[in-house]
Amino acid sequence: MGTFMHAGHRLAYDEHGAGDRVVVLIHGLLFNQKLMTPLAEHLSRRGYRVVTMDLLGHGDSDRPREMWKYSMTAFGEQVIGLLDHLEVDEAVVGGLSLGANTALEAAALAPDRVKGLLIEMPVLDHALIGCAVAFTPLMLALTFGEPALRFVSRVARLLPLPAGPADVALDLVRQDPRPSAAVLQGLFFARVAPPSRIRRELQQPTLIIGHRRDPVHPMTDAGMLADELPNARLVEAASILEMRLSPQRLTREVKSFLQEVWPSDAPEAPVRLPLRAR
Repeated sequence: MGTFMHAGHRLAYDEHGAGDRVVVLIHGLLFNQKLMTPLAEHLSRRGYRVVTMDLLGHGDSDRPREMWKYSMTAFGEQVIGLLDHLEVDEAVVGGLSLGANTALEAAALAPDRVKGLLIEMPVLDHALIGCAVAFTPLMLALTFGEPALRFVSRVARLLPLPAGPADVALDLVRQDPRPSAAVLQGLFFARVAPPSRIRRELQQPTLIIGHRRDPVHPMTDAGMLADELPNARLVEAASILEMRLSPQRLTREVKSFLQEVWPSDAPEAPVRLPLRAR
């Protein structure tokens, strides 16, 4: 794992694989980069250099307590800062939920640096009520229940670290609640994603993964984004957990998409000689 400085704060990242075909994967809200590790490792075995990172306020990155330091545009700037640090000219940028919106912000900020977009469960116009219902109680609990939650986080840090998804989930409990509250507060008072007029200008090839029966990540948002982006296609997931628990089908879609972004990835068709030359 490496770190770099951006806007006065230390941000953590990890690299999987090597090569010129770079993919950056961003985690969801209040999770850390380990959420994206299984996909990153799978793609690295296919010859991609995959970089995961902890956005400010998440995982092993700095976690300031000032809400004004958190916004979707700031997260997008951090992704471009990562590319600068790695001296990477362009990359496919993608993520889950918060990470999906961060990828859109990065593409809007520096379209020449984002070669393609991998968007899983974007949070756009139709999700606002669902987000308010889901996250307002959490924000209040983190803010006003801080003493009790800080005690719980200290106890959780004493527990042995499990492997796999359990470690990612437990990290939510281990974190100091004050910075997590600041993340939510900052996002509540800033834009959720680039507005529609800006999204329609994004020309990057894009794979959008959406699913039904989730008010925070409604399929209507994924469909709307697919209609807005001129070079996008939409894939419907069976559930919010498909990519995490049974990723084979969606991983094939991701690999197919990356082969479209980097056509040289595709296997060459066998050469068929004329009959008289055989």
